[in-house]
Amino acid sequence: MLDSVIVGGGLCGLSLADRLHQSGQSFALFEARTRLGGRILSKHCTMSDMTIDLGPTWFWPDVQPNMLALVEALQLKHFPQHDQGTVLTLTDPNRDSDKQNIGVHGGAHRVENGMGAIVSALEKRLPKDSIHLEHKLIHMEDKGDHICLQFQLNDMVINVEAKRVVLALPPRLLVEHVNFVPTLDETLVQTMRSTHTWMADQAKAVMGYSKAFWRQDGHSGNAFVSHPQAVLSEVFDASDAHGQHGALGGLSAMPTNLRESFRQGMPMLLESQLAQLFGIEAQNGELHYQDWANEVHTCSTLDQTPPTSQPIYGSRHLRDSYWNTKLFFGGAETASHAGGYLEGALEAATRLALMLSTKDLLKTLNADNNASMSHFSSWLTAQRSQVLARYRSHLNRYMTLQLKEQLTQRALLDTVEQIYREAIEKLNALPLNTSDVSVDKGRSALTPLVLSHFNGINQDLVETAWEFNRNSCAISNFPEENAPAAEYQEAIRLDLLVAWREFALSVNDTLLAR
Repeated sequence: MLDSVIVGGGLCGLSLADRLHQSGQSFALFEARTRLGGRILSKHCTMSDMTIDLGPTWFWPDVQPNMLALVEALQLKHFPQHDQGTVLTLTDPNRDSDKQNIGVHGGAHRVENGMGAIVSALEKRLPKDSIHLEHKLIHMEDKGDHICLQFQLNDMVINVEAKRVVLALPPRLLVEHVNFVPTLDETLVQTMRSTHTWMADQAKAVMGYSKAFWRQDGHSGNAFVSHPQAVLSEVFDASDAHGQHGALGGLSAMPTNLRESFRQGMPMLLESQLAQLFGIEAQNGELHYQDWANEVHTCSTLDQTPPTSQPIYGSRHLRDSYWNTKLFFGGAETASHAGGYLEGALEAATRLALMLSTKDLLKTLNADNNASMSHFSSWLTAQRSQVLARYRSHLNRYMTLQLKEQLTQRALLDTVEQIYREAIEKLNALPLNTSDVSVDKGRSALTPLVLSHFNGINQDLVETAWEFNRNSCAISNFPEENAPAAEYQEAIRLDLLVAWREFALSVNDTLLAR
């Protein structure tokens, strides 16, 4: 009987395993592939003598603190994506490219020796006997006080029992390949089916060279191609930090079915387009190509059809626990921030580590404190069910005041601050015995337990607000609130994040004062 089983050896699963191991908790990690890393895939290129990425390539240190912290904690080097030089735009295959001098990647960084260096570093920190490759999950059953899992290993079926399970892999794959007994809630299943797997319908090519020859001609290596015959829609410089070893990377412009029909001729087509952009020398490279739509442990049947709009991630249904807090969902698609990105995978791992540690902490509390926390949880559940009414009340007040701008932003901030203020008052009124509660580096052991009840509250509130705004006749007179721009949504997210951080500190201060 295992304490915790993690299914999925991508960045979320590995990061969670590392957190559990560092805190002394036992676990086992099962991965269907012959390797760890999931959609992180780095390979050695002989001609360029460097490691190239065929999966995620970048992270943004300025806005992705979890990735930056992990890279530095693993003592890995990182460097800015090369963006200096002209950017080529090709809209007609019979004409020369247009040239511009603009930045493209917005402060993106790459990890030296590829993103696979993160996977290797995390793997080295874990006990070897805790990792099980080539185990494909096929069946899960709730047994009351534990979960029984069945894995396919070659021609054998392996049975595993665990007190709790984290499924850190794309939701659509779970719906398609795993049998759940009892069946999952229909709302959850529909959410899983509608959650697009990031990168699943994409293909990526990287061509390695002995030198970055395009830089000598003043090119950045960036190019955008939009004519109907395009093979790659976007090209970028994939060279190492100093440009001593050259590589060009690109994302496919072809849909899944068209790529399959051109499979045999794909190398020639890729070489031809790169040569059209950067000259004949671009044909003489070493090609590495990865079509993620052909990766059975990444792409589901539903993912074969590309989404018609930007995918939405972080549904509250995927962030809840199930089967009496024994079953949890992880992976980049469950993140409420940076969903689909590596940053989102790490955010999901942080959430899961908190939820698992919270469950362990409950076992150590005395009966009175456990009852108090249960009462607090019930109180907060009731408050969260009333967030729409609270939001509408604040929104109506601002509309009555005839304010014309930032109505949603103001109303959302007022709503969370009202809930946080009442939560602090509730904590002060609870009968808590903190004499046997440990304090580590200024943090009460009760703090993560209290905060865990607020998991996803900002995301839930924002989703509720936008849904109300879209269907409100009154709000239809305010286009910025009815159809918010991306910049406005980001400003709201940052405001709510600041409010959350202040609240988290206040919770800890309140518990320490008790």
